Amino acid sequence: MKHYLLFLISFFIGGQLTVNCQQADTVAYQEISNLAYLPTGDSLQMLNLVVPETKKKPPLLLWLGGGAWAFVDRNQEMPLARKLARSGIAVASVGHRLSTAEWVEPERTEGVQHPAHAEDAAAAFAWLRKQAEKYGYDPERIFIGGYSCGAYLAAILGSDPRYLKKHGFELDDIKGLLPIAGAYDIPAYHKVFAEHEDPDNRPLAKQHVEAVFGPSPAGWLEASPTEYLDQVKAPMLLVSEIGLYNYTKTYEEAIRASGYRGATIYHVLDLDHGGLWRDMALNEKSRHREVMADFILRN
Repeated sequence: MKHYLLFLISFFIGGQLTVNCQQADTVAYQEISNLAYLPTGDSLQMLNLVVPETKKKPPLLLWLGGGAWAFVDRNQEMPLARKLARSGIAVASVGHRLSTAEWVEPERTEGVQHPAHAEDAAAAFAWLRKQAEKYGYDPERIFIGGYSCGAYLAAILGSDPRYLKKHGFELDDIKGLLPIAGAYDIPAYHKVFAEHEDPDNRPLAKQHVEAVFGPSPAGWLEASPTEYLDQVKAPMLLVSEIGLYNYTKTYEEAIRASGYRGATIYHVLDLDHGGLWRDMALNEKSRHREVMADFILRN
């Protein structure tokens, strides 16, 4: 298998601009698609917003989907967003600019590199803070979470203050972090491919990791959430699955070595990378999604 953080899109979820939905014994919600969070952004720099209709303004989860920084699709994440909305949590499924993908699609030769993805996510956070009154969620309770490469983005936004500072916000403005099944130490991530036991996977060190983070080891280190743990302010729910457990273990060890003590660590050892996403996003009942919702509602 020639991908680790890649979750290939196997479903297409279409969305209307505004809908109202309700299931029995759940909260009704409003859904608004294709909101531009940058005045000069492109079609990728948009988000879909799902807001439950509750008496009290709900918390908001800024959610960043998986796709190896190259295949992320905000519409793909809408089943999860809708299910969390039924639990009383507003969700913004955020799209961002994409990196090249020649290693999967040879024609995909153009794309952005880090820090473009994180810059887009930070811009979305700033837009969501400012639009809270209009759309009816609580601007003081915004969480940032993501799956796979989205987990990386959640972690770097919640630990390196430079991204939010460009928009006048601080790490204290994040209510909580939910990185799920990601990689957080980029030099170690590069090494996995460069020294892989299967020679066919070794080119991915350049084609995938360097395509996203550039060729410089110093740049990989600077891009790593493991380097900023002493700056994290928000509580964190760190979730792994069996396929990428070692990446989370590396982050967990860095947390233990740091002064940060706000992490709750949740290992799912009976599901692989795609399996955990499908469970949380597609199953009507998911104890793993319930753990996410409980973390947000408790904080």
